[in-house]
Order: sequence, then C-alpha cells, then structure tokens
Amino acid sequence: MNVRPLPTALAEKARKELNEDPELIDEKIQQFKQWILNQKHLKARTDDQWLLAFLRGCKYRMEQAKSKIDLYYSLRSTAPYLYSIKFNESKLIDLLNLGSVVILPKTLNPSEPRIIFYRLGRFDPKEYHIIDVLSLLSLMEQICFMEDDTFVVAGTIHVLDFAGTKFGHYTQTSLTHLRHIGLARQDAVPIRIKRIHFLNTPYFFETFFKVAKMILSEKNKQRILFHSKSALHDYFPKEIIPEEYGGTGDSFRQCVDYWKNKIREYDSFFEEDLKYGSDESKRLTKNDSIQFD
Repeated sequence: MNVRPLPTALAEKARKELNEDPELIDEKIQQFKQWILNQKHLKARTDDQWLLAFLRGCKYRMEQAKSKIDLYYSLRSTAPYLYSIKFNESKLIDLLNLGSVVILPKTLNPSEPRIIFYRLGRFDPKEYHIIDVLSLLSLMEQICFMEDDTFVVAGTIHVLDFAGTKFGHYTQTSLTHLRHIGLARQDAVPIRIKRIHFLNTPYFFETFFKVAKMILSEKNKQRILFHSKSALHDYFPKEIIPEEYGGTGDSFRQCVDYWKNKIREYDSFFEEDLKYGSDESKRLTKNDSIQFD
C-alpha cells in the first residue's frame, strides 16, 4: 500500500469522522482501482494516494466514491472550459501573482481544517474570469489530494473576500455556468467544506446571491457566515491569518511563492494528467452520461 500513515490526532479524526479502518484501506483502494479499470469509458489516475482522497472524501462509501470520480473525469471531457488554465501557461503565473486564490500552506494543528482564501477583487473581470480562478484552485487541490492529508481528512474552510469587486465580476457567469460550477465544486471533488466566510460583500450582493444560492447544497447554505474582515480574529488563530488581514501568518506573497514552487514541482504530474478523462461514447449505461444544457 503506497499511502502515508497519518499523525495520531488526524488518524483519530479519520476514524471518527470518515469511518477509516487502517487495516481495510488497502482492500478498499484495490476494490476501487479494479472498478475504474473495468470502466471502458473512464481513463482515470489510479495512484493509491489519489484514490484514497476520493474514498476519504466520501467517508468510504464506495458507490459514492465511484460516482464522484466518474463525474470528476467526465467533466474534464464534457465541460473542459471549467479547467480553462493549464499548468504550463503564462496566464496561470500571472493569475497566481494576483493572489486571487490561495490555499494557506500552514496550520497550527494538522487535525484542523485547511483554509482557502479568495480575494475576488484582485482580478480584473475584463482580463480574467471566475472560472480561471477556480481552474487555478483545481490545480492546487490536485496537489493537496496527493500530499496534504490535513486538506483531505480535516476538511476546508473557505474565506471569500469581496472587497474591490465590481459589477462586472457578478455578470461574468450565466445561470448555466453557475450550475456547472456547482456540479464541479460540490459533487465532483472529494472536498469536505466545513465553513464558508463571506467578507466585505457589496450593497448589490444580495441580488446576485439569491441566484448563486440555487447551486449550493442545503448543507453548504447552512455553513455560510457573513461578517467583516476584522471578525476573522474571532474564528481563526492570529498565527494563521495572513498579515494583510491583521494576523501574523504568512503573507499572501509568501503563499503565492509557495504555490509557484509546488506547481513547478508537479510539472510531470500535470503533464500526465492531461491524458485523463472520459470517452462518453464508450459509457455502457448511456443514462448515466453527463448532460449539459
């Protein structure tokens, strides 16, 4: 079995919250891998650590893990625009430099959720699309699936700062695109969202949010909190919060540099990743194919 042992506290969390039994991990991975290999339409990564991320994200519910990984790769082929930025494009580095989205690389406690920061006002809606931002985030998440057990087991907290956003940020995306984004962000990735913080929402945000809520699961709707930037200190240790938000954690520049190096380290991984996807013409059960408007 080519997976890492977990630190004690994180292993206990995996046992309690994800139904993980270390003695059965290898059996579950092999069962999952064999199912993938039997799917004629599916060309998926089968690294043990990769498959384990999907199993953990589904609390070892095998049928749910199968559906999730199938959707993950089907979207790659049927909705490629959701993954608009490739790892080797200069546009990726330009967007990364803006610091519009970063996964904070540090936690005080490895059994506490990993924090993802979105600073949506940092990108010009005339030059970039929100889908570009989410495409960049997807690359970071793939790295986390492979090497960050805290991200997979403890889950994620999302902090969305809307400071500096303009009306153009909110008119980029059609309702159809929102539905596709919801499918990709909620149903196709093994990510456990624990909380969503909205900061500095503009006066017209409520109108947009009424539409956006249509794509959110009921669970995620209940996880949203609205508050000011300064209120972050009520929810996170000061040592974690980036210095731009009054904390003593790594600056966004440090976080950006970290992710630049990580993405560079994963060049061969992402190059290989381009070959994965699905061939819907080979899907045995046509009713299960992914349909888009």
